[in-house]
Amino acid sequence: MVADAMAAPAAGWDFGWLSGRAHGSDPSWSYPELARAHIAAAGRLLDVDTGGGELLASLRPLPRHTWATEGWLPNIAVARGRLEPLGVTVVPAPDRETLPLEDQSVDVVLNRHGRLAAHEVRRVLRPGGRLLTQQVGSDDCAELNEALGAPPAHPAGSWNLNAAGAALTRAGLKLTREEEEHPVLTFHDIGAVVYHLRLVSWQIPGFSPERYDSALRRLHRRMCSEGRFDVRAHRFLITAQRPDAGALGNSGAVRRAAGHDGDHDR
Repeated sequence: MVADAMAAPAAGWDFGWLSGRAHGSDPSWSYPELARAHIAAAGRLLDVDTGGGELLASLRPLPRHTWATEGWLPNIAVARGRLEPLGVTVVPAPDRETLPLEDQSVDVVLNRHGRLAAHEVRRVLRPGGRLLTQQVGSDDCAELNEALGAPPAHPAGSWNLNAAGAALTRAGLKLTREEEEHPVLTFHDIGAVVYHLRLVSWQIPGFSPERYDSALRRLHRRMCSEGRFDVRAHRFLITAQRPDAGALGNSGAVRRAAGHDGDHDR
């Protein structure tokens, strides 16, 4: 099972290999439904940390002017192959603390499980523009680290609804919706655990089956006995709006340094 999990494809942000082997972690709200509602009123859209573009592609039809950023090099080619035929400009963003777009250039920023740079979000939003973000909290799957004897991925309570909301408020955004939940994620075999840790590489930095061989075998025996292994995910949702009514400024989108013209027909 471990060998199968290590050999399975892991490009983009597609957890399809886990179908039937793990389930859960979805909160009570539907991020895709909320995203579609935001997109419907947007002329210019940005999707932050798009991964392989899987989710954004599923939300089409997309606005005529749509950009997606991605910071992980292997994902950029995958995202471009999926999104550029839909008219989306995929922009590399190796510095995840900045967004490579012009000031006040988009109506809506989508961010599902991406880095949330609050001041950058406010900067790229037009007056009245909106943010929709679903974040993974710092307590996500902490039981997995405990079971394998690994250090916590993050300090407990360091990234949650309160912390993110405070950052967005300090940046000058008005919060319009706030929710936080801890849904259950169930693994049915040790291969699912290994594959999850391959894709979510920050859960246990430096993870390898060899390094954690004894702990994986111990958890495998536990799962065979109990039939499953449950952990608690950590998700929170925020919608926010830039309330100020200042001048629109430059409506061009992607910075010239990135080599893209945001006003061309696509």
